Amino acid sequence: MRLAGRYLMNTYRRPALLFVRGRGCYLYDHRGRKYLDFLGGLAVNALGYSHPRLTRVIRREAARAVHVSNLFHNSYQGPLARKLAEWSGLERVFFCNSGTEAVEGAIKLARLAAHKRGTEGKARVLALENSFHGRTFGALSITYPAKYREPFAPLVPGIEFVRFNDIADLEAKFDDSVCAIVIEPIQGEGGIYPVSAAFWTRARELASHYDAALIADEIQSGLGRTGRPFAYQRYTGLPDIVVIAKPLAGGLPLGAVVARESFAESFSPGLHGSTFGGGPLACAVALEFLSTIEDDNLLENVRERGSQLRSELARLAGDFDFIREVRGEGLILGIELAVEGKAYVEGALREGLIINCTHERVLRLLPPFIVTERQVDEFTERFRQVLKKTKRPHAVAAEFAEKKDRNALAASR
Repeated sequence: MRLAGRYLMNTYRRPALLFVRGRGCYLYDHRGRKYLDFLGGLAVNALGYSHPRLTRVIRREAARAVHVSNLFHNSYQGPLARKLAEWSGLERVFFCNSGTEAVEGAIKLARLAAHKRGTEGKARVLALENSFHGRTFGALSITYPAKYREPFAPLVPGIEFVRFNDIADLEAKFDDSVCAIVIEPIQGEGGIYPVSAAFWTRARELASHYDAALIADEIQSGLGRTGRPFAYQRYTGLPDIVVIAKPLAGGLPLGAVVARESFAESFSPGLHGSTFGGGPLACAVALEFLSTIEDDNLLENVRERGSQLRSELARLAGDFDFIREVRGEGLILGIELAVEGKAYVEGALREGLIINCTHERVLRLLPPFIVTERQVDEFTERFRQVLKKTKRPHAVAAEFAEKKDRNALAASR
């Protein structure tokens, strides 16, 4: 930790805590203390830590070939692309290293498709208020919070934000100049807000009408997190492009752009690429990750444990009147408080729990897909102690006045 403080750039606020190993849903610090991880490496560790199937593949492939240039084929890109096409309902895949790279690739593909169709000036991109899509320049440009964007202005032009779930605003801003609209089916960093079915359906209709790409950002919500392969599968209408990353390779860097043939055909050699994207090690692990979800019926476990956890959180909302709402689906859940959430994240660490806070007042839960019924009970018991013991931060009176009946109703939706 001393060397990190001396040599690393100052980009993260980290507690004085050093994790040295993990097993299942638990992490262990350098003093041997055990923590129940309900953040899952920010949705990366969907199979927990040191999963035996992933560990076995990593050892095998590391002894064969970690990297093969994309100037040549490797054994795993094709099978993995086929599996992602089957899961998504789309046709073509481009591999990269991260979520933000996938977003960049999707935006480039949407603009390129518009240019190749001969549509003059069709370059605007719509995104939603409170969105978060990444930190590279294009992805940052469609990320809403000013605290992320303003220090790096001017950013990519031609970006406009639509009010969340506001169909009238969507219709007012959509026209022939739009080449893409980018939507997180469940806003993660924005506070665990699901997009309404009506909003998604109208976005799909408008994108089709104006020959624009509907891009689903499933970096946090996809690959089983909601109990479905992708969160957009709860709606009517497929997206044209999907971006994924986080859990795909079990903690190794791997992202992907998955697209309809009608958009994917716009790419040709030299127009886009990645040195490391889709390497044999990462793709082999990703195939094993997806196979494990299927073989172990983990989507069902996500649904069952998500329902259990949400019921327990609803009970807590009835006991603690500063819990305003519980929302989300499967194992992507948010607990909105009437007070700032930072103190509760710190309190959770003291109780041996790992969670985080987003959007100032929303405690975010992203437990691994392998979480058990007993571990949900363990989390609930410890989290109750966190809520009891943590000194309540200042609350805005009008917000704090919303009482238990409203909390319980919201939590049961």
